[in-house]
Amino acid sequence: MTLLRTEVLPTVPAVPRKLATAATGFDRVFVIGARGIGATVLAITGGIGFFLAVQAVPTLQRYGWDFFTETQWQPEADVLGIASVLLGTVTVALVAMTVAFPLALATALYISEYAPLRLRGTFVSMVDLMAAVPSIIYGIWGFFLLQPHASAIARWLHAYLGFLPFFKVDTDPHAAVWEQTRYTASAFVAGLAVAMMVMPMASAVMREVFSQAPMGEREAALALGSTRWGVIRAVVLPFGKGGVIGGTMLGLGRALGETIAVLLIISPSFDLKLRPLEIGTNTVSALIAGRFGEATDAQLSALLTAGLVLFLATLVVNTLAAMVVARSRSGAGTDI
Repeated sequence: MTLLRTEVLPTVPAVPRKLATAATGFDRVFVIGARGIGATVLAITGGIGFFLAVQAVPTLQRYGWDFFTETQWQPEADVLGIASVLLGTVTVALVAMTVAFPLALATALYISEYAPLRLRGTFVSMVDLMAAVPSIIYGIWGFFLLQPHASAIARWLHAYLGFLPFFKVDTDPHAAVWEQTRYTASAFVAGLAVAMMVMPMASAVMREVFSQAPMGEREAALALGSTRWGVIRAVVLPFGKGGVIGGTMLGLGRALGETIAVLLIISPSFDLKLRPLEIGTNTVSALIAGRFGEATDAQLSALLTAGLVLFLATLVVNTLAAMVVARSRSGAGTDI
């Protein structure tokens, strides 16, 4: 009988294998390229801010904080300030967002929830093409086509809501021959034109977020007897609230910086008033575009200081909007 010898092998400790996480080949090229492009964008943005800050130093040394509280812009009298144009910028943006927000929300909900599938792509393309129209076209459209009808709406608002300071106009709306020119070239008309420009951007962001609402929750709501509107109210809107906020803020950033359309419509004035229905207003971007060609060195520094204020405002608004949109796309912070 032959006995088998059994050899006991030495125990080798189990060592986890190290995984290679470094990108190689084309992945490494992509990572380096993406980082380079991102760094370039940040460098350009920082360079613009630094240039504007340097150019603003002479103005701030000459006028100090009075530059931000003075309402008049009279270079011949050495009186320069941007208080009135800052108020005009905010007024035009508020009018634009008041009109654009419900339109963008309704458009996004219709395309994502109600539109037939065979037409959904066409509607998406039509809304996106609105964002590609040059701003000067919107300005011409607002001046020649929109303004006559908008002045009639402004007169109606003044006639029935004129007891509110926001809708007050220094004229009699019930006169036999009412002064139509008092309601033209106003922040209200410019805001309507800007609203058509920012609506596609806000609608695109909202629509994208709405389309990512979880299908399981949609089906669960339908199984419990919800209508289509019930699903939208209980699932889509709570999930997409970050997209709604982010899209609105992105539109606000665009409305604050719009130039050509506003410049073509408004009648420039430097009155510190919150009357969007009344003729005369001004914005920071329109002021820069209108005075840039004839500005002296001192005036140019003042215009660039106004541009620095607008740059910082739009940068803050767009950064906050990007953060909200990124958070909504990741699904974080949603209560369903």
